[in-house]
Amino acid sequence: MTEKTKLLLIKRYASRRLYDTEASDYVTLADIAGFIRGGREVQIIDLKSGDDLTRQYLLQIVADYERRGENVLPVEVLTDLVRSYGSQATSVVPQFLAASFEILRDGQSKAMENLNVVNPAVAIPEFDIMMAQQEAFMKAMTGGLSGSTTPSAKPSKSQPSDDLADIKSQLAALQDKLSKL
Repeated sequence: MTEKTKLLLIKRYASRRLYDTEASDYVTLADIAGFIRGGREVQIIDLKSGDDLTRQYLLQIVADYERRGENVLPVEVLTDLVRSYGSQATSVVPQFLAASFEILRDGQSKAMENLNVVNPAVAIPEFDIMMAQQEAFMKAMTGGLSGSTTPSAKPSKSQPSDDLADIKSQLAALQDKLSKL
């Protein structure tokens, strides 16, 4: 593992202070957010019980950003997340979110590559198609529970109709699988 991808272990003491085992120093949530933005993987454990607290602290970091007005998550997305808890969609939401963020990271990488070429005006490849797929997938996964009033993306002139037909057939297959669950 390279230094940047090496897991950074943070220990939480009984006093709730967070200790960076690598730098041998106490850290704050802002420090942890900085590590993560810098590409580090972080694990936070409770020193006494050994419990993994990473999830709770990451959620707290997100909540702190949202509270300060640095809104990344639209209200509709937060509402859909709340709706997904305790429903049949609970099992597919984590995979959907992980896949969506993977697509986003890939798109950002491609955009950065395009900015490094001679023509910086090149847009993110197939961004409209990606957005349409995500919206259709989310509707299929939640069974129309989202309540979102966002109009569905219309295929652009650059999108072949075969791709749209493939997407529709894939969504139909996913809906069939969900209905069997």
